[in-house]
Formats: sequence, structure tokens, C-alpha cells
Amino acid sequence: MSKDEDVIEASNGKDAVTSEGNSDMEPYVGMEFESEEAAKVFYDAYATHLGFIMRVDAFRRSMRDGKVVWRRLVCNKEGFRKTRPKRSENRKPRAITREGCKAMIVVKKEKSGKWIVTRFVKEHNHPLVVTPANGRRTVFYLKHQCDEKDVKIRELMAELQRERKRSAAYQEQLDMVLREMEEHSNHLSRNIDGIVQSVKEIESKRVAPSNS
Repeated sequence: MSKDEDVIEASNGKDAVTSEGNSDMEPYVGMEFESEEAAKVFYDAYATHLGFIMRVDAFRRSMRDGKVVWRRLVCNKEGFRKTRPKRSENRKPRAITREGCKAMIVVKKEKSGKWIVTRFVKEHNHPLVVTPANGRRTVFYLKHQCDEKDVKIRELMAELQRERKRSAAYQEQLDMVLREMEEHSNHLSRNIDGIVQSVKEIESKRVAPSNS
């Protein structure tokens, strides 16, 4: 996050963007928006016009009131998927959804309440697919959304399965400990009973001569 902190700049005084969904306009450092949502709407429309999908990424909150004051909007191919060991060679390989793309904008809330673009990276490292002119995400958008949701669902299901196995192992260990504790408790009870019985026998022997 320190890199982004270094590039944060103040507004250059340019007028705020009034057409939040104007996809023909390219973002630029110093561009102003009335709200964080307006910046999202604009970059989303720009992404659709250019041929990629926006993803809402990192943010920072104010230390004073906890509200979001800094937001990064990126290409959905930003970063890389975490590699995991293959479980089976017969499983269908997952679609590549992350390619380390650096395209983004960073917006920051100023004291005036305006949201200012403080960083803009235009270049993508992958082909762009232009969507229809009306700006609606059709098959291209839905396919990528489904791919990402499918990947997320599979990851969550795998994590759930691992947690279930881990929970079952913990339960088995707990049952074993409880059995050992019960056996130890029974053993102590038998020893105590034996000691009490021995004491009683000794006491009875001591008392017997005095009564004769």
C-alpha cells in the first residue's frame, strides 16, 4: 500500500465529472467525482466501453470515523490465482481469470468531499474484448462473472470439506481424551476405595483388642 501512498496527489482544480456513466472519457489524474459510487459507475462504464471488467479492490478507512476515504478499482484480471497442489489429473483445469494486469484507477476523498483520481494505469497485459455499443454486459460479461463465481464456489466448497475433516479429527481426539480421563478417574476411584477399605480394616483391628 505504500506505493499507492507515494502517488497520491491533490486535486488540480479541474471540474468535477457530471456525467457519471460517460464511457467515452478516459480517466486522468485529478479527475473529480461527487462520490465514491460515482467513480465506480464511471470506471465501470469506461471498462465496458474499452473491453474489460472492473473489480472493486482495496480500500482504506478514516482513523477518525471509520468511513472509506481511499479506493482502488482494478481490472478483473489483476493479480494471480494462488497455486494449489493438484489432487487429480482427471479434473478439468480451471479457466485462467487472473493474469497480473496492472490497469487501475485510485480515488481519494478530499476534505471538500470530492473524490479525486490520484493514480491511473491505462495499459492492460491481455487482449480486450469490446462489448456492444449500448454499454450493457452481455455474454462476455456473464461468462466471466460465472467463471469467477464458479471458481469461488469450488474454492469455498473445498475449504468447507477441509474444515469438516479437521473438525472430525478434532472430535476424535477429544473423544479419546475424554475416554482416557474417564478411565483414569475410575482407576483413581478404585484406588481410593481400596485405601478407605484398608484404613477401615486397620482401625477395626486396633479397636478389637480393647473390647476383649
